[in-house]
Amino acid sequence: MTELELLGPTAWGEACGEAQLKAIAEDFQVDEVLDIPLTGEGEHLWLWVEKRYLNTEEVAKRIARAIQVPLRQVSYAGLKDKLALTRQWFSIHLPGKMDPDLTTLESDQLHIVKQIRHQRKLQRGTHSANGFIIRLTQLEADQKLLVERLQLIAKQGVPNYYGLQRFGFDGSNVEQAIEWANQQAYPEQRNIRSRLLSSARSYLFNKVLARRVSMGTWNNLIKGDVLSFTDSRSFFPAEQLAANDTRLAELDIHPTAPLWGEGELATTAQALQQEQTILAEYQQLTTWLQSANMRQERRVLRLPVNDLTWHFVEPTILQLNFVLPTGCFATSVVREIVSLKATEDKCTY
Repeated sequence: MTELELLGPTAWGEACGEAQLKAIAEDFQVDEVLDIPLTGEGEHLWLWVEKRYLNTEEVAKRIARAIQVPLRQVSYAGLKDKLALTRQWFSIHLPGKMDPDLTTLESDQLHIVKQIRHQRKLQRGTHSANGFIIRLTQLEADQKLLVERLQLIAKQGVPNYYGLQRFGFDGSNVEQAIEWANQQAYPEQRNIRSRLLSSARSYLFNKVLARRVSMGTWNNLIKGDVLSFTDSRSFFPAEQLAANDTRLAELDIHPTAPLWGEGELATTAQALQQEQTILAEYQQLTTWLQSANMRQERRVLRLPVNDLTWHFVEPTILQLNFVLPTGCFATSVVREIVSLKATEDKCTY
């Protein structure tokens, strides 16, 4: 599958130039933003971990081996990139046990920044956002055009595409999902099944978003839309908005598209007809997702890029700092700015 098929068109025109992303781990830095006050006591040990060239699951396994506990006792909020410098939380359930010796975990790839006790385990999706520091290197672009594009993105956001990493190497997750959907069967391994179902839902969402981007309606309303706040899973009909409501223009609320599963589409009128027309092309996938008892949800079409700042470290290096809600992709921001030079990086998790 090609990138176009997986992602769809950009919103703000052609790229302002080209650059390389992730030449080294420090070019792609991610910090989880956690709004939970940790108490300092309890049977769960929380670790603030800095890692590079390791995926989140590899770190969890290292922690379990070092402490000699089952892997199921190690929890984390979200998956973080492998080819990156990331800082994220892990928790280990240690009822009745003293804090373990963690020195064996230390390496060039892994560092325990701090540790603290808490009464509860770390749940998936607990963190409220992710902070990014992105360095685009080998930059070949007009600085004036770049700054104008960045100012536009800061004010109006970008389409909230799922990034290519959601779909596996060259879209292999989607290809496998389609093969299973054609048989109306599922992998026996729970982790593979979950990954393919998630990729299929993301793929269908991107298809609906791509149509809205091509029509210029990804960031404004069409008749029958349903809306959601940036960080909320709940939604409501657009007709409930008062005529003088400024929240859509202020990027507080956004149009949504379906994450497919059981249940009726929440949209009506033009929005409903458009979603039905697009998704009818993928009936095998939609039936497959429904049969897996996936619950239908919604995801916002527009991604606000919060606290966006930038500076040129050198004429050929542009550094971006911004914050995104959980489940959103920094690469969806970058692709609205520059096209990426080919690299050997094929792995994100």
